[in-house]
Amino acid sequence: MEDFFNWLGTLIGETLRWIVDLLVIFFSSLRGAVEGFIGGLSDAMGINPTLFSLLLLIVGVWMLYCALRALLARRLIATLVWAFLGLVVLSWLIGR
Repeated sequence: MEDFFNWLGTLIGETLRWIVDLLVIFFSSLRGAVEGFIGGLSDAMGINPTLFSLLLLIVGVWMLYCALRALLARRLIATLVWAFLGLVVLSWLIGR
């Protein structure tokens, strides 16, 4: 009976170890992919790969998206305002 529980404990321990190793491999690969994406994006745009710069980039793109939605809704003044604000944020970010 003792051999059975020894075998069962070994089996469960090896299974858990295998799952943990798979998760470590997955998340380290995911981390490398995210770092590569952020590095490539920041290099292509000529910005620093900092959290502040990336947040400003997201805000600028969001403003341009709002301009596109306003254009599709045929709101000309709102389109011009959103497009101007988005371009100001992005040009300030890239020009820094």
